[in-house]
Amino acid sequence: MSTPKIGIVGTGRMGANIAKRLHDVGYTIAALYDVNPESARETAKETGGEVAQTLARATELSDVVITVVSDDAAMYAIFATAGDSLLQDAKGKIFINCATITPKVHVDVERLAEERGAHALEACMASSIPQARQGTLYLMVGGRREVFERMKPLLEKMSASLTYVGGAGRAAQVKALVNMVMNINTAGLAEGLGLGDALGLDLDMLREVFSQTGANSRVLETDGADMQNREHDVYFSAEHAAKDSGIALSLAKDVELTLPLARATFEQFERMKQLGLGQLDKSGVSELTFLSRHGKELANA
Repeated sequence: MSTPKIGIVGTGRMGANIAKRLHDVGYTIAALYDVNPESARETAKETGGEVAQTLARATELSDVVITVVSDDAAMYAIFATAGDSLLQDAKGKIFINCATITPKVHVDVERLAEERGAHALEACMASSIPQARQGTLYLMVGGRREVFERMKPLLEKMSASLTYVGGAGRAAQVKALVNMVMNINTAGLAEGLGLGDALGLDLDMLREVFSQTGANSRVLETDGADMQNREHDVYFSAEHAAKDSGIALSLAKDVELTLPLARATFEQFERMKQLGLGQLDKSGVSELTFLSRHGKELANA
């Protein structure tokens, strides 16, 4: 059985690396589209494929379109019901949507696709850029089970592990909770290291102690040294952390649940944006908790 031709919509850090990974394992990258055409052209140098000038062209050239866009508005824009859209002549196509967005948007996109004889899945991604390139993402998948089974061979090439969560919107709910807890852990670690620094403790020693005690976490492994050394190269930006914690808070509001830690964490990442630090990695939240950085001015505000 031949492999489907792939279109990629959104060739930023994650989308470009998914395209490169699928090209490496034998999939034809038929189309690349980005609002910044230069980004698509750079990816095409490694993967081949037409740099599509329109969303409709990306759909036309592809059997499966993988989308990696920034937010709810961007998703509604690429699946617009009028004008240039991925939905144009979409019958028989399958859309795999990888962005972390509000669950309702995935429900809406599935409905819009099915009205046109197409299908949609959400494949919410854990991990980051290196895992996208290596095909070792953790994927949480939502949508119709039969569409998931049909796409499973492709999804397995993108991931080290994948979990089918349930119907449309369910994977996005789980991903919102994953990122909410991750963000809380990140903000908590930044406070621990910031206080340790203010007390004059050796931070190498402190991180080692954390790693052997109840203070250990995956975030300590990925972000601890970066916080200490102010190395905030972007794998997951503070801006995206704020967005994703906001999605989780919205879900909590829907069920009338109060989440004080999630609220405080959201406010920390929002504060980073206000200080012009939103494009730093989430590890940059430590810029708010070290006295030698922004900690003193914020404490006195």
